[in-house]
Order: sequence, then structure tokens, then C-alpha cells
Amino acid sequence: MQKDTANWFASWFDTPYYHILYKDRDYAEAQHFMDNLTHYLNLPEDAKILDLACGKGRHSVYLNQLGFDVTGADLSENSIAAASEFANEKLHFKVHDMREPFEEKFDAVFNLFTSFGYFESDDDNITTLKAIKDSLTEYGFAVIDFMNVNYIINNLVPEEVKTVEGIDFHIKRYVKDNHIFKEIDFEDKGQKFHFTEKVKALTLNDFEQMMEEAGIFLLDVFGDYKLRKFYKNDSERLIMIFK
Repeated sequence: MQKDTANWFASWFDTPYYHILYKDRDYAEAQHFMDNLTHYLNLPEDAKILDLACGKGRHSVYLNQLGFDVTGADLSENSIAAASEFANEKLHFKVHDMREPFEEKFDAVFNLFTSFGYFESDDDNITTLKAIKDSLTEYGFAVIDFMNVNYIINNLVPEEVKTVEGIDFHIKRYVKDNHIFKEIDFEDKGQKFHFTEKVKALTLNDFEQMMEEAGIFLLDVFGDYKLRKFYKNDSERLIMIFK
């Protein structure tokens, strides 16, 4: 079953298989990251946070447990439907295209775990940055947590098989046309599936240029979830704080 890869994220993220494949992500590490981030940003107790591209809302839920007023937004209707089961008066979920700014303003906008760089066009990436900036209060901060492209490419595992819930996911990774591709093939219930993940290989330099064009001030850059210094070749993450 071939999905339209021109807009691959709209289809792949909406399948249950996406959530099966990635179910073992390290959520303890993610929670420490949220602790470190909210502490570093010194957010007031009742701060309003936008979790942009929130998926099924795990980080939104945790941020809400820390006491914040959280809105989780994602393009995937299925993910938002699943996340909405956790909603309360200080935790809201909505289907939203990240290229569009929100009418309401937030004290912080978080875009976590490489949820950027999916669009074909650089203009869309700049539009997204502008939308994030326009969704901030006067004193608000935004955070993009992206992969460190140099580290990823240097440590790329070309082929592997991951077995989750009895499904063998055959994964191939490669770099082409300044994008990092991940081809995912598997069978389930007698049916063959094929999906392609494709993320633009954006470096810190690329982000700096886009941010300059978007009128954004890059305030700080970190290299991991403990908010340690960013090293171009050795850091696993590229975490940017801006406004």
C-alpha cells in the first residue's frame, strides 16, 4: 500500500502503526527535558504553553501535570482524538496546521522531538517560524527541539529490523537531496505496507538564516535534553530557544 509521499506525514502519523513502531520512546527522558526546559525558561506557574505537533499529547499531559495551562495542536485528527481523552479545563487539544499562527498568545511554544522540516518548501518552514513567533506573548519564548543533522548522518544505521507487537518493521535510512529518509516496510494481517519518512537536513546555520528572515532572535542553543552545550558533530540534539 503506497501512500502519497508528497504529504507523507498526514498519512503515516494517522496510522496506528506509527504509534506501534515508536511506542518505546524514552518518556522518562522526555519528562526530564520538560522539567529542565520549564525551569530554564523560568515560566510562571500558570503559564500558557502551546505544544505544537503534539501527537497523542504525552508531553502536553505532563506539562499540564506540572501545573501549566497547555494547548496541544497537531495536524493528525486521529492523534488529537486520542489526546482529547486527557483534556481538562487547563489542557486543550485541537487539530491545527503549524503554518498558521494561533489567535491566542502563549508564554511558551514548544516544538519537540524533530517535528519540523517536513514541508517540501523552505517557504513553508519560514512561514512556520513566523507563525510560532506570532503566537508568542511579548515576553514569551519558543523552543524547537530538532535532530542534530551532523550527528545523525555520521551515525546513520542504513538498515535494521525492529519487531514490535509481533510486526517486523524493516527500516532503511539514507540521505538524498538534503533530506534524511527513512523507508519503513512491514506486513500485518496479510497486507503489505510501505511508508516513507522524510525530514529536511536542517543545520544550525540553516535555522539561523531562516530565523533572520523571519525576524526571530535566537537566544540560546543546547545539544541534549540536559541542556548541555551544543557541539556541531557530537551533540545528539539541536535545541534552540528563540523569541
